[in-house]
Amino acid sequence: MSGADASSAFHAAQRAAGVIAAKHRGDLDGAHALLAAFPDEQTRTRGFQLLAELALTLVKDATGQSMDELIRELSLHLAAATLPDEPSTGS
Repeated sequence: MSGADASSAFHAAQRAAGVIAAKHRGDLDGAHALLAAFPDEQTRTRGFQLLAELALTLVKDATGQSMDELIRELSLHLAAATLPDEPSTGS
């Protein structure tokens, strides 16, 4: 990745972090505005990918888990979040 590409990727990751921060503050208009400010889908995707990699690295460093362990755990949480709730048996 060239210097210009790296700079562009890091600016995109900063904007992606801003989207998440605005959303968590309850500023949905700000989050939408930041999303709309990405010049194209490829830049948006690259920004969120870099942000995810950096965040996972921080968690890995803090927990001592390997990246594979972290990704496996994250995958299990994502799978559980997408599964429909099991019906209650009433017992």
